[in-house]
Amino acid sequence: MSTQAADSIIKIEAGSEVDSLGIGTPLPLGHVSSESEVRPSLSKVPKHVKIYLQDDCLKHRFMRSRDTSGVVERPERLRAVKIGLAAAIARIEEAEGALKPSDTNVSVEDELAAALGKMDITTSDGGFIRARSISVTRSTATVDLLDNAAVKYIHGDIDGDVYLQNLKAWARDSEDNITKKGSEMPEGMPPLDLYLCPSSIDAIQGAIGAVCQAVDAVIASTRINSSTNPQRAFVAVRPPGHHCGEDTPSGFCFVNNVAIGAAHAHLKHLIQRVVILDIDLHHGNGTQSIAWQINEETYQQTLESEQSHSEPNALPPTRGPQIFYGSIHDVLSFPCEDGKASFVQAASTSIHGPHGQYIENIHLQTYSTEAYFWDVLYKEQYSVMLKRASQFLDSTGGPGDDVMVFISCGFDACEHEYPSMSRHDRKVPTSFYHRFALDTCAFADVYARGRVVSVLEGGYSDRALSSGAMAHICGLVGEIVQVDERWWDLKNLIKLEKATKTRKFMPGNADPEPWLARTSELLSHLDVYRTPPQPSQNWVRPTSRTLRERKKLSRNSSTPEVVSKPSKDTQTLVPSSLTSVSASESGAVSPLVAKKLPRVILHVRSPESTS
Repeated sequence: MSTQAADSIIKIEAGSEVDSLGIGTPLPLGHVSSESEVRPSLSKVPKHVKIYLQDDCLKHRFMRSRDTSGVVERPERLRAVKIGLAAAIARIEEAEGALKPSDTNVSVEDELAAALGKMDITTSDGGFIRARSISVTRSTATVDLLDNAAVKYIHGDIDGDVYLQNLKAWARDSEDNITKKGSEMPEGMPPLDLYLCPSSIDAIQGAIGAVCQAVDAVIASTRINSSTNPQRAFVAVRPPGHHCGEDTPSGFCFVNNVAIGAAHAHLKHLIQRVVILDIDLHHGNGTQSIAWQINEETYQQTLESEQSHSEPNALPPTRGPQIFYGSIHDVLSFPCEDGKASFVQAASTSIHGPHGQYIENIHLQTYSTEAYFWDVLYKEQYSVMLKRASQFLDSTGGPGDDVMVFISCGFDACEHEYPSMSRHDRKVPTSFYHRFALDTCAFADVYARGRVVSVLEGGYSDRALSSGAMAHICGLVGEIVQVDERWWDLKNLIKLEKATKTRKFMPGNADPEPWLARTSELLSHLDVYRTPPQPSQNWVRPTSRTLRERKKLSRNSSTPEVVSKPSKDTQTLVPSSLTSVSASESGAVSPLVAKKLPRVILHVRSPESTS
């Protein structure tokens, strides 16, 4: 296993084969056209992109104090994302010639009437979206943390659902604990990183439900002859997830949304190889820790099956998934900001194959010009992550129906992020989110039948979120649409912010540009908060479901010495349906107890503070 220094330069090995995907080939600055010859396109067939929204995610809110000025992980983040999504749809409609002249004179009354008439978009957008390759779903899917196989696969505990039970208890008792001791979080957990309210569980469970719903739809698009299922999806949910390990909430994250989505794909759809690409400003230490543990278990299962292969009447081997985790991040920021060896080493690890591990970490660098960013940093360093993912899949069977691609999509590395968040000046231009989406989709077209599910992680300033979301959706749509990178330049972003601040144009002002009027109309449709905060659902008694099956290993293994003891009626491979379940709970909640951790430096530990 090798590690990179904080500011090391990654060099592509000499003699490497020509990249048929064109990954790393610089795009012409300022304008990207589907007719461009510098970057070959594997297919001009348009892909269907579906955007998933989940109103329950707005229920997670800070209530420890009325002063929320220092709380960056806030419900308003989702409105900023929706502004970017609406602008992307409007621009794409304009590029396709789908905007009508009347769109330039839309009154706020007409916008509201249209929104009220189209509010129920649970299964479709009712034709409101005119772009041919985009649809929007207001998801109502949810899960029960204590009765879902994918959740337990990632966050369960063989000694009982200790962490999941306590998470529900912390949210349930949050108001009382704030009154009694000033904080709803247990002692020892970073109070600046984490907060809960009684309805936070609804937000957490709803976020997981939307991710799993997107996974189901994307996989169905490649296995069922249906033009209505998306090959690509973007899931706008909160709270984020990539800092959360198996039982270690951290950095605003309480469950790992992407890891659970991967587990759901494995358990329900038999996905065996998962690629997770993390582009958040901060290292996804929780996702890497989970991927490491799952890969280690799968590797041990593989070794055991090879040893027992010659035995007569041997049962077919059951193996877990193999996961590639790649991250582009600022190694000077959270969770590495304090320079702790375990976090810095984990965020610098590069290992491909030995011990069944497939991990690539690349450190963001500063840049002075966009030409340098694209010609040097992106081409020679950042695109290496997709090349490593290609090597992982080539070495484990090549393209196949058992492959799924996820993007942990944080927008906090954006050039427009708060200076306090990106204080080390490790940033990317907004166009990175467009280009990286294009390259990831090209990669998925070759290896994963086009399946890509992108899930919102970080991003905290409104401008970073709106511009990043706009560029990212344009990239997911693909090269069939002519995209102009000036759509998200500073001048147009300022226009967008003014147009969406009050959702209407004051009388006497000049008629707005068609795309701005259409954005305002779309936003009134997308940003309808129909569900006011409600108390969390009643407590649900734990079930016999368990996490992934584990076996006791030898003492020189770096895996925790844990043994799964499922009861006769244990179900581990059949995930529960994405519906909410309510039941009474009379049992006491188990106290949070320490569990045996793997003796590897990559396991997540609760940090003292976040950036």
